[in-house]
Amino acid sequence: MRFGFISRCGFLLVLLSLVFPCPAQNSKPADSSGSSSSRSKKRPKAPAKESGLDEGGVVGGFYRNKSLGLSAKIPPGWVLRTEEMNAREEADSKQDTNSSPQGAQGTTGESGGRALLAVFSRPPEAKGEDVNASIVIAAEAVSSYPGLTEAVQYLGPLTEVAQAQGFTADEDPYEIAIGPKTLVRADFHKDVGSRVMRQSTLIFLAKGYAVSITVIGGTEDEVEELVDGLSFSGK
Repeated sequence: MRFGFISRCGFLLVLLSLVFPCPAQNSKPADSSGSSSSRSKKRPKAPAKESGLDEGGVVGGFYRNKSLGLSAKIPPGWVLRTEEMNAREEADSKQDTNSSPQGAQGTTGESGGRALLAVFSRPPEAKGEDVNASIVIAAEAVSSYPGLTEAVQYLGPLTEVAQAQGFTADEDPYEIAIGPKTLVRADFHKDVGSRVMRQSTLIFLAKGYAVSITVIGGTEDEVEELVDGLSFSGK
């Protein structure tokens, strides 16, 4: 089924495209202290604080977001790119706005979307023989998609974006329970030379946002291990 808000997928398209190799940036390991977001005064605006949704942070090898009750285990040695991804997305959004005669709807801050976590097994610009595994958690305002009331509806634009990146759906979306939380999951794959890149995205709605958790790996076992690293509190 197609929904009227499917055409509003600019943030998703930029977000997924940034998961793949991009110009070199300074990467840093996912250490045991500090936040996954930038401390720069020029950083893009975070999701609305008044909504009760915060950005979370990385501590002790885990990304934790108290407002979502979400925790994600980060494998040792992986590198954070949350700050760079949001900077790139903001720059692309401004460019699209300036190039449009009527302007474009903002895609960061209260009215749009933002990556809460972007972490990779190696810097995205670094070449390697294996698939660059990753975890990307993002939040996009539900208000950006008039009529969106259920998590499964968000799979319409997400599937279009995945297909635009060359991915093929493995099967129909399905529900998955992680602790007390029920999410909608969609699985995709993409042939990359002799390798297969596998992507699973899990979606839920919370505090006025559509929250997506996308994991990428080179095998089904690798993807499932990353998914198994997710947990939700009972709040």
